[in-house]
Parts: sequence; C-alpha cells; structure tokens
Amino acid sequence: MSAEATTDERAGILLVDDMEDNLIALEAVLGSLNEPLVRARSGEEAMKALLRQRFALVLLDVRMPGMDGFETATNIKRLDQTKDVPIIFLTGAEDDPGYAFRGYATGAADYLTKPFDPWVLRAKVTVFLDLYRKSRELERLLTQKPTHSAEFLIRLAALERELDGENPPDIATLRDRVRELRQLVNRGPGS
Repeated sequence: MSAEATTDERAGILLVDDMEDNLIALEAVLGSLNEPLVRARSGEEAMKALLRQRFALVLLDVRMPGMDGFETATNIKRLDQTKDVPIIFLTGAEDDPGYAFRGYATGAADYLTKPFDPWVLRAKVTVFLDLYRKSRELERLLTQKPTHSAEFLIRLAALERELDGENPPDIATLRDRVRELRQLVNRGPGS
C-alpha cells in the first residue's frame, strides 16, 4: 500500500542519529518503502521535527551528545502531540545490557542493536507504517460518521414531516424516499 498511499496516509519516518554513516545506512534500508525519511542529528533536532510534522515512527539512537536517546524519548512521550508516536531504539551491541530495559521504560515500542538485520528492521517499520495507516483511516471514519448520521436523520425528519403533513406523499414517492434512506445507510460513512 505504501506506493499508492495518499498524501494524508503518508507520514515520515524520523531517523535520529548523530552519525552520518548510520543515517545513510537507515536510508538505504528504508528507502524502498517509499515513505518520507526525515533526518535529525540530535535529540533537539528530533523534537523540532516532531513538532513541525506528523510521523508514523521514530528510529532513535540511544547514544548521542547532548540530549541522549532516553531523554529524547522521555520528551516525545511527555507531549500530547507526540506521545503516541512509536519509537524503536537503535544502539550498539557493546552498550550496557540495561539499556534495553531503560528504553522500554521510557516508552519505546522496540529495541534493536547495531549492526541490525536490514530485513528485520524493514519488517518492523512496515508493521508500524501499517498501524499508522489503519489509525488514520479509523480517525477519518470516526470524523465522517457524525456527518453521515446527520444526513440520514435530516432526511428521515423531512420524510416524517411530509407524512404528518396535510398532503402526505403517495406510495410510489414514499417507496422512493425509503429506498434513498436505505441506500444512504448501506453506503456508509465516507462512501
């Protein structure tokens, strides 16, 4: 679906790492997903990017100068605007084994060590992209439902007024109106 995704469904993947080589590697692995890849070289840059646009996922390096990955994740999860953005931590294999626990404790959805298997990373990212799209579709359906229901109720009230009026519609007109209402119900929201 990513190739046909509408602009609304497409959300960037935020790549956060202070090392250029790591960003290049991530772009090489994820470029074939045809989703916008946005770079951030620090936790501060990541926070600015997250406040400017919507992201489906953040791939976040643990060890960075200044605001490290844990602090960045804590800030992401603290803000209403960004708290639901999933985070996958990326860290070197030589890093402290307690980092994984700490990563999950800050709200990470997953944790991978470098060097990572490109197929595994791409598969995990694809799952989060699919979840993002489904979430967006659900949001759209929930916002359209009241409009759909309102249209149905307006038409039903109009029909009731006609039936209660001095000149009720004939049977053929009544059947047509009921058929229209049935089509509206069967059509569903967003159709």
